[in-house]
Amino acid sequence: MRILLVGAGGVGAAFTAIAARRDFFEVCVVADYDLSRSEKAAAALDDRFVAAAVDASSQESVEALCRQHQITHVMNAVDPRFVVPIFNGAFAAGADYLDMAMSLSYPHPERPYEECGVKLGDAQFEQDGAWQAAGRLALVGMGVEPGLSDVFARYAADELFSEIEELGTRDGSNLTVEGYEFAPSFSIWTTIEECLNPPVIWEKDRGWFTTEPFSEPEVFNFPEGIGPVECVNVEHEEVLLMPRWVDCKRATFKYGLGDEFIEVLKVLHKLGLDKTDKVKVGGLEVSPRDVVAACLPNPAELGPKMKGKTCAGLWVTGTGKDGNPRSTYLYHVVDNQWCMDEYGHQCVVWQTAINPVVALELLANGTWSGAGIMGPEAFAPKPFLDLLVDYGSPWGIQEVE
Repeated sequence: MRILLVGAGGVGAAFTAIAARRDFFEVCVVADYDLSRSEKAAAALDDRFVAAAVDASSQESVEALCRQHQITHVMNAVDPRFVVPIFNGAFAAGADYLDMAMSLSYPHPERPYEECGVKLGDAQFEQDGAWQAAGRLALVGMGVEPGLSDVFARYAADELFSEIEELGTRDGSNLTVEGYEFAPSFSIWTTIEECLNPPVIWEKDRGWFTTEPFSEPEVFNFPEGIGPVECVNVEHEEVLLMPRWVDCKRATFKYGLGDEFIEVLKVLHKLGLDKTDKVKVGGLEVSPRDVVAACLPNPAELGPKMKGKTCAGLWVTGTGKDGNPRSTYLYHVVDNQWCMDEYGHQCVVWQTAINPVVALELLANGTWSGAGIMGPEAFAPKPFLDLLVDYGSPWGIQEVE
C-alpha cells in the first residue's frame, strides 16, 4: 500500500503520528499546499514518510502526484471544499480513495428548511457506476463522525437489534481551552459549513428532508464524566450514509454545541461572515469565512491549553435481539491529556484521524474490500472495532434510560 495523504494540518499530522506505529503500508506521501507543513509532519517520523507540495483544488495536481509516487490509496485530510478535485484526481490516477467529509451540499433554492437541494456526497455518489466499472473503491465519510459512528450503526444492526427505530448520532464534550474566550477545537470553516446549512433528517416514509439550523434541542447525558450537554440538529454525513446500508425508520445527527457557540455562529451568519464568496477589501479579494478562520487560533495548536474529554457516539433505539425494547449508546471517548501525553496531538483531531488509519489497515490486509462509492457501514464492523482496541483506543457501550 502506497498512501498519498492530502493535508498536513491538524487531522493530517495526527494521521501520520498514528500510522507511524503500524507496518501495513510501504510509503506515505504527506502533501500540503504549504511544503513546510508537509516537511514538518514527515520529518518527525520514519523514512516511509515523504513530503510533497500539492494543490488540493487541482485534479491534475493530485493525479500527477499519484502517478509520480505510484500511489494506491489517496487519503483526503483537507476541508470538504476540496473533495471533488481530490476524488477525481485519485480516480484519474487509478487509485482508491478515502475521506472524512463528503462533497458539499447546496440548499434548496425555494424551500431550504423543508426540502433538500444538492445533498452531501451527491457529487460522489453520482460517480458510483464509473468507480464500480473501474474496480476502484471510494470509502467516503471514514473519520469519527462520519466514520466510527457509521461502523457503530452496522454493529448495532448486526449484533444488538432485530429492528431499529432511530440511528441518532450524538456528539458532545466537556472541553475547555485556557486563555481563550472563544476557540473552536476543530476547523471553523467546516464547523460553519455543518452548523449553518439546513440540517438533514431521514425518515423511512419521507426520505431525506431538512429543518431549521439548531432545531429540536435535547439534553443528552454523555458517558465517562462528561455529563449532560444540550444537542441540536446539524447537517452531517451520517444521515446521508446510514440509511443506504442499514435498515432503520429514522436517522439524525445532533451536536452538543452549547449556547455561546450557537450565538457566535448566528452572529457570523447575520453579518455575512460565514460566506465563502470573495469580497474586495482594499484591492484584495478575500472570503469572509477564510478571514474568520485566520483570526481564530489554529485548532491543531490548542492541545496544551485544552482540558477535558470528547465523545463521539450513536444512540440506537428499537427492538433488541431478545424482542424487548432497547435504547443503547455506542461511543468512543478520548481524554485530551492522554492524547497529548501519548501522541502530542489534541483529542478532537486525533479522534478523527485514528479511524481512517484503522480502515486503511483493514483494506491493506484484505479484511475490507469493495468497489464503487461505499460508506463505512457497508463493511463488517467487528474487525474494525477489534482493531481500534488493538490501537489502544477502546470503545464503549451503555444502555440509555
